[in-house]
Amino acid sequence: MLTSHRTLFIEWGDCDPADIVFYPNYFKWFDASTAHHFKSAGLPKPELIRRYGVVGFPMVDTRAKFHIPSRHGDEVAIETTISRFGSSSFDVEHRLTRDGKLAVEGFEKRVLVRKTDDGTSITSCPVPDEVKRLFTRQP
Repeated sequence: MLTSHRTLFIEWGDCDPADIVFYPNYFKWFDASTAHHFKSAGLPKPELIRRYGVVGFPMVDTRAKFHIPSRHGDEVAIETTISRFGSSSFDVEHRLTRDGKLAVEGFEKRVLVRKTDDGTSITSCPVPDEVKRLFTRQP
């Protein structure tokens, strides 16, 4: 499976009064890492939308395991992988490390969606095989 990488620097505003990352920020970074993952596979989100007539890939489930804290001034790395494809869904795994140690594991389940025929709502749609191939190729 394709794995993408990002490096982030923890800023003052990312932290709570205890000087550790305020936990919702991890989910913001994981969301951005998923978009970055699509871009690193050669399919930035605007291109995915244009090419396949979808409106995006909303999250339907998310969770995280926190192992060690990160603080203001730390540099962290995020590795992102799509670990499984369903017919319209896919599972994303994120590993955030600090100083080579696992700090946070993030998990997302996302669903590819398009507008309904009447345009009033969204509905799931199949993940194209071409998209699946982009993420299952070997480096």
